[in-house]
Amino acid sequence: MTRFALMTIRDRTAGFAGAFFALLFAAALVCACGVLLETGLRGQVRPERYAGTPVLVAGDQNVRETIKKDKGDGEVKTKVKAKPLSERAWVPASLADRLAGVSGVRSVVAEVTFPVHSGGATFTGHGWESAKLTPFTLREGRTPEAAGEAVADAASGLSVGARLTVEAVGEYRVVGVTAEALESERTLFFGTAEAHRLAGLLAGRADDRVSAIGVFPEGDLATVLKGVNAVLDGSGALTYTGVERGAVEFLDAEKARVKLISLGGALGGTSLLVAILVVVGTFALSIQQRQREIALLRAVAATPRQIRKMLGGEALIIGLVAGISGAALGVGLAFWLRSRFVDLGAMPPNLDLVLSPFPVFAALGATVLAAWAAARLSARRTVRIRPVEALGEAALRPAGLPWGRLMAGLLCVGGAITLTLVLSTLSSEAASSPVTMLTALVWTTAVALLGPVVARVAVAVLGAPMRAFRVGGHLAAANLRAGTARLAAVVTPLSLMVAMTCTILFVQTTMGHAAQEQARAGTRADLVLGPRVPEAAADAVRKVPGVTAVTEVLRTSVRVGLAKYGAQGVTPAGLTSTVDLDVREGSLDRMGSGTLALSGNAAAGLDASVGDRVALTLGDGTPATLTVVAVYARGLGFADVTLPHDLVAAHVDDPLARTVFVAAPSVDRAAVAAALRDHPGVRVLDRVEAVVTPANAEVNYVAMGLIIAFTAIAVVNTIAMATCDRSRELALLRLVGATRRQIMRTLRWETSVALLVAVALGTGVASVTLSAFSAGMTGSATPYVPLVTYLAIVAAVAALALTATVLPARMVLRARPADVIGARE
Repeated sequence: MTRFALMTIRDRTAGFAGAFFALLFAAALVCACGVLLETGLRGQVRPERYAGTPVLVAGDQNVRETIKKDKGDGEVKTKVKAKPLSERAWVPASLADRLAGVSGVRSVVAEVTFPVHSGGATFTGHGWESAKLTPFTLREGRTPEAAGEAVADAASGLSVGARLTVEAVGEYRVVGVTAEALESERTLFFGTAEAHRLAGLLAGRADDRVSAIGVFPEGDLATVLKGVNAVLDGSGALTYTGVERGAVEFLDAEKARVKLISLGGALGGTSLLVAILVVVGTFALSIQQRQREIALLRAVAATPRQIRKMLGGEALIIGLVAGISGAALGVGLAFWLRSRFVDLGAMPPNLDLVLSPFPVFAALGATVLAAWAAARLSARRTVRIRPVEALGEAALRPAGLPWGRLMAGLLCVGGAITLTLVLSTLSSEAASSPVTMLTALVWTTAVALLGPVVARVAVAVLGAPMRAFRVGGHLAAANLRAGTARLAAVVTPLSLMVAMTCTILFVQTTMGHAAQEQARAGTRADLVLGPRVPEAAADAVRKVPGVTAVTEVLRTSVRVGLAKYGAQGVTPAGLTSTVDLDVREGSLDRMGSGTLALSGNAAAGLDASVGDRVALTLGDGTPATLTVVAVYARGLGFADVTLPHDLVAAHVDDPLARTVFVAAPSVDRAAVAAALRDHPGVRVLDRVEAVVTPANAEVNYVAMGLIIAFTAIAVVNTIAMATCDRSRELALLRLVGATRRQIMRTLRWETSVALLVAVALGTGVASVTLSAFSAGMTGSATPYVPLVTYLAIVAAVAALALTATVLPARMVLRARPADVIGARE
C-alpha cells in the first residue's frame, strides 16, 4: 500500500497541499520553541568585561533553598533549588587582601560597578584599577587621578578634553580614551577613590563592599581554585571561571534563560496543541473530500487494514517531508525570535542560541506522529463500516454525529469548565498564563468536536432569513444545509483564530488597564517627579513652602523562599498624603524601619496578616525579617510588597528614585520646577505620564503572534481546500444557468455565515476565558476589551476568510464548465 500511497499523493497533489502546509508550519513552530527551550536550559553567556580574568570572585546571584523529601524507610531525598536575584550581590572588600595571600595567586583586582547617566546616555562606571579585568588600555591621554576626571571607552564618541555632566553628581573632564570598547555597554573609568564614592552615591553600596574581585593565578589553576574556595568558605562569595563569568557580568542573562524556559515550554506546548487541532481538521477535510474514492476501494474488496495502511502511509510521507522542511524553517525562525527578543531587551546579545539535533528530531517526530494520528482518526468511520454503507455515505453524508465524537466533545466541555473554574482562582501571572491558553484551546477543541451539531443549529437559525435574498441567499442556505460538515470544518480554524487572538491580546490589555486604574486611583499626589530623581532633588522640593509630603519610590523585587514578588521602596513620612494603597487591614502610618506592607494577593499567598513576621530576601541577596503593618488592595498598580525606601536604596543597583510623589495642594507647578533648576534631568510630570505599562507585553505579543499567524494560515488553507473541492458543483451550477456573479455571491453568503458563527463562538470562548482570568488576577470578572481592537480583529478575520474564498473560486470558475464536469474526480 506504500506504493499506492505514493501514487495517490502524486495524482492528488493539490488535495494534499493543505495538509502539507499545515504540517510544515507546525514543525517550524515546534522546532523554534524547542531551540528556545534548549537555549534556556543549556545556554551560556560569553564574558566581555571579565574576558581577561581567569578567576572571578563575586556574590552568589541566586537564592537557594534546600528541599528535603521523605521517601520512606528512613530515606530522605535532598534537593537544592535556586532562583536568580534581581540586583547585583556585592562581596566584602576585605576578601581581596585575603585572596592575595593564597598560594599561587599573582595579583588580585577589586572592582566596583555603578550606573552613570549623562545627557540621555547610559554608561557603566568602574575604577581605573579594574581596567585590567578586560583588559582596557589607553589609546590616548592618561589615567584619571583627580576627582573630576574620567576615562571614556573607544565607542563613547568622547575625546580627550571633552566634558560630560553626570546626573546627581556633577561635571567631569575626559582625560583619556581607551583603545577598546565592549559590544554590549558603554564604559567610563574614574580614579579609585572617586569610583568608590560614586558607587556609594549612584549604587547605594558601602565603602567596604565591592562588586567583584579578579584573581590572576601564576601557578596551577586547580590548586589556586582550591585555595581561593577555602578563603571564600562561609563568606557568601563564589568563584566563576570560563563562561560562568558571563552570568556575573550580565545579570539579565539568568533571567532571560528562565524566561526562555517558561516561554519556550508554554509556546511550544500551545503550538503543539494548536497544530494538532489544525492538522486533524485539515486531514478530516481532505479525507472527507476523498470519501467516494475510499468507499470505492472498499467496494472492490480493499480491507479496512489496507485502507488504514494506505492512509497512514500517505500521512507518514507528507509528515516526513513537511517535518524536515519545517524543522529547517524552524531553526531560522528561532534566530529571528532571538533577534526580536534582543531588540526588546528581553535577552542579552551575548546569549547565543544552543543548536542541537534534539529540537529538529522533536519537531520531525511530533509532525509525523500528528499526521499519522490525524489520518487514522479522520478516516476511522469510513474504514470500519461495510462497503455498501461506505458508498451510501459518500453519496449522501450522514446527518448524525458519531457517538465517540459526541462523547469526546462533551468531555472537552467538562474539562473546559473545570479549567475555567481553576483559572478564576489563580492570582499570579506565572500560574495563570499557561492555564489561560490551555483553557481557550480546550474550549475551542470542544467547538471543533461538536462542530457539525453547532453548524446544523446555525443553519437552522440563519437559513430562513437567508432564503429571503433571492438567488444568492437561497442557494447559500441550501448548500449550507446539505454541507454542514464542510461548514463545521471551516468554522473550526476561524473560531480558533478569533479565540486565540482575542485571548492573547486582551489578557495584556486587561492587566495593563487594571494596573493603570489602580495607579490612577491610588495616586493622591498633586505632582509627580521623574524619571530619575536624586535624593538632593527630592530634598530641594521638600523645602518649597506649601509642600506637605514628598514620597520617593524605588522599584525592585524580593523573594520569600523562592517565590518572587514585585516590591517598591517608599518614604514612610507622609505616605498616606501622596498614595492611597486602599488599605484593608492595619495602617500605613506604622510604616518604618523593620516593617513592610503586603498586597492582598501576596498576603494570601504567604498566609500572612498584620503583626506577622515575614522572612524575605532583598534584591541583592540580603536576608531581612520584617513585620507586616498593613494589607492593601492595589497591588497591581503599585507592587505586591511595600518596603521602607532607605532599606531598598541600600540593596539596589540604581538607588535614584524612578518616581517621586509630591503633595503640594497650594503650590504652583512652576515653583516646584524652579526648585529643580540645579537638577536638569528631573521633570515635573502629570499623573497620567507617571503610569508605566506592564513589562514583557511586547515579548508576549511577538511569541504568541506566531500562533496567531499559524491559525491564520490554517484559515486560508481550510477555506481554499473547501472551495477548490467544489469545482464540479460550481461547474454544474453554471451549466444549469447560474452566472459567475451569482455563484460568487452565493459563496460570499456561505463564508459570511461561517464568519458569523465563528466570530460568535470565538468571542464566546475568549469571553469566558478572559472573564475567569480577570476574576483571578484583578478581582473583577469584567476584562478590558478595547472595542476598536476587537473590531479590527473581526475585520482582519473577515478579510482573510473572504480572500481565501474569492481567489480560489475565481480560479475554479475560469475553466469551462463542461471540461470540469467531464474531468476525472
